[in-house]
Amino acid sequence: MPACIPTRTQNVPSDSSPPNRGRPSHGPPPRGRRRFRIPGADLSASITVFLIAVPMSLGLAVAIGAPLEAGLLAAAVGGIVAGLLGGSALQVSGPSAGLTVVTAGLIQDYGWRTTCAITVGAGLLQLLLGSLRAARSALAVSPAIVHGTLAGIGVAIALAQLHIVLGGTPQSSAVANALALPGQFGRVAPAAPLIGLLTIAVLVLWPRIPGRTGRALRRIPAALASVAAATALAAVAAPGIARVELPSWSAHALPELPHGPVLGLLGAVFTVMLVASLESLLSAVAVDKLTADRPGATGRRADLDRELRGQGVANTVSGLLGGLPVSGGAVRGTANVRAGATSRASTVLHGVWMLLAAGLLVGVLEWMPLAALAALVMVVGLQMVNYAHIRNVHKHREFLAYGATVAGVVGFGVLEGVAVGIAVAVGVALHRLARTRITLHEDDGVHLLRARGQLTFLAVPRLSRTLGQIPSGADAVVELDGSFMDHAAYETLQHWQEAHVVQGGTVDVTGRGGSRIAEPATATHTCCRPWTPWRNHHCEDRALDSGSPESPSPVAGPPEPGSGATPPGATPPGAASRSATPPATEHRATTPEKTMSDITTPHAPAPRSTSPQSGPSAATPQRPGSRQLASGLSSFQRDTAPLVRDELARLAREGQQPSQLFLTCADSRLVTSMITSSGPGDLFTVRNVGNFVPLPGAEASDDSVAAAIEYAVDILRVESITVCGHSGCGAMTALLSDADGAATPATVPDATPTAVGTSTSTTANTPLKRWLRHGQPSLDRMRSRRHSWARISGRMPADEVEQLCLTNVIQQLEHLRAHESVARRLADGSLELHGMYFHVGEAQAYLLTDALEQDGVFAQVAPA
Repeated sequence: MPACIPTRTQNVPSDSSPPNRGRPSHGPPPRGRRRFRIPGADLSASITVFLIAVPMSLGLAVAIGAPLEAGLLAAAVGGIVAGLLGGSALQVSGPSAGLTVVTAGLIQDYGWRTTCAITVGAGLLQLLLGSLRAARSALAVSPAIVHGTLAGIGVAIALAQLHIVLGGTPQSSAVANALALPGQFGRVAPAAPLIGLLTIAVLVLWPRIPGRTGRALRRIPAALASVAAATALAAVAAPGIARVELPSWSAHALPELPHGPVLGLLGAVFTVMLVASLESLLSAVAVDKLTADRPGATGRRADLDRELRGQGVANTVSGLLGGLPVSGGAVRGTANVRAGATSRASTVLHGVWMLLAAGLLVGVLEWMPLAALAALVMVVGLQMVNYAHIRNVHKHREFLAYGATVAGVVGFGVLEGVAVGIAVAVGVALHRLARTRITLHEDDGVHLLRARGQLTFLAVPRLSRTLGQIPSGADAVVELDGSFMDHAAYETLQHWQEAHVVQGGTVDVTGRGGSRIAEPATATHTCCRPWTPWRNHHCEDRALDSGSPESPSPVAGPPEPGSGATPPGATPPGAASRSATPPATEHRATTPEKTMSDITTPHAPAPRSTSPQSGPSAATPQRPGSRQLASGLSSFQRDTAPLVRDELARLAREGQQPSQLFLTCADSRLVTSMITSSGPGDLFTVRNVGNFVPLPGAEASDDSVAAAIEYAVDILRVESITVCGHSGCGAMTALLSDADGAATPATVPDATPTAVGTSTSTTANTPLKRWLRHGQPSLDRMRSRRHSWARISGRMPADEVEQLCLTNVIQQLEHLRAHESVARRLADGSLELHGMYFHVGEAQAYLLTDALEQDGVFAQVAPA
């Protein structure tokens, strides 16, 4: 049987193409056979989002002071209309916490029916801006202002809802609510605070329930669980507490022609449009990021202009029907993605369920206590004050604009707060651009020049004067604490550096905090591309031309003048972390690629000559492998060590705290840190021939793998374990060849006279042959009819070797679960298992879609 033919056909993958029966392969489908099908994942996700949206919509309507049915109606319109027309397939729209303060103020100023008309106007304006493709321009606003606006709205919501939780009535503004709190605490009714506290406790603790019980209970949304618990307690302990009152649909109010000052109405329309658009677009971007992180993601991004048009149509329809303003919500969108939604069908179905609930579940909804809904909305408001956003804006030194926006929104209103934030952000930017502080002082003979701020032509006179104060021939350090340097400042600093070095001085250019900025590489040591195997390097050829075959390349000299806007002697920020060796022109080797035979000597390259040079020398190794090792170590000390020294020193002080145990093959082509984009301290790595995990007690005299697992799980407390297989594995080839009785070098594709295949072809009971017995369960699993067929999503295994490589990953995950330490951590929910397959020839990673279910499907990992 050829290797490319599957070994069995009983378990054909479900997504394989069916055979053509009497029609061309590209012909139209037969009429009458097309049926509208809703994926099961979308159906379950829609129910999850619906269970979150019901209490959220009612709670927001209570917080705004609008008719309660308007919240349900807005959720239905947002789900159906924005779900069908929007540009983000998985975003869920409905009543928004960000619009709560704005809408409540409009109802107080203009009344409910005029507020509906304002919602229609805001929707039409969104539709216009989406048609003009202005969505991306809206995201050009500083993140500090956007997040400050939402945080200010969250504070105002929390202050208002706290009054309801305490059994009172909120005031007309956030400032008034804050001033009235002391008096409200003196008039606390006992029932409402208890109901509110129970709701908050369930909201906070529900996602943190450990173990299997927690995993089962978390299928119920925390919002629904909290409101249900509060409703049950209120029915027993506080039957007279204030509850939801849904009026008859016959009394439902529709919009009227707006009346009031024209400028005030136009400002109201603009405010609703601004807040709704920003929240929707930010939520769409967040949903995109969540979707891209899922296995098998396609990488398609939301069409933000279409999303803005869809939101405009939804707001227009909602306003015409007497509903609340609509926007995309991060809470509902995140829940939709995490519930496994795959298309916009989940969003639309959620809207349908909301419409049915508004008509059929009125009696059930009226049991909900207002205090529970107020507590739910208060928690949502507090969550809008995101600590991660605060830390991020503080890191980028934009906290002043963030704080000013929050204060403006809380003190004056949304539109006024945004204006205050923009004014402060512009002022800070001008101040930073125009002001640069340059200082010079001497410490132990070293002259330290610090430049804080942006180095533009305005700062060149001060920079030149300060550089002139450094004595000729002195040791100097230039510390650049800024994100921009224009050409005039660059040339000034570069010309001074060149002259100072010629006069016998030294210059080190550093970044903020004193971290050294590496010199740019020159042609002297850029002949090799990053991650190029030793045997493909031609650096030693240049060294031979220069008459020094054994010595490593010399350190680069000064950079060429005028090479760019990067500081002299500096690489762009982040370049060092991407590659320790700078890129250059690729050099093709005349020798063949490394083979799986290198697993017998994973750290030593094959020699180019079979006759080593005579006359060993301790100072200058003569063998090619030793010369390459010494040259590589020298390159590390020159290029990489200065960049990682601080991080390695921290790890030496604090000890290792890896988050993942990575178990993979010893194949020299697998560079784990490269394919996982990890660094020192990230992975606890175990490598062996075939990435085997022997069952407990099956390792005989070698317990090294079990010891590593126990140490990683019990001592290091890693959070996940990954078993990684790869294409063209020599161990898998040897297993198949040995099972077929044809283990010769000719039958092993990647074998050489020292490869695995040759070792297994003999009858001797060698250590390698004994070790490969741990792969027999994988071979049995592949040929068994009781297990699903391991495969890559969208295609069949390329051959029998690839099928066994995929099956082996699943089998080793099963062996992992048999280890006592792993089983214990899996039971309490503190450990995750992952399966991974790396195709070497394609440089493509695949992840097992569900390591616990063992469905055997590996999904392609798309670029982020």
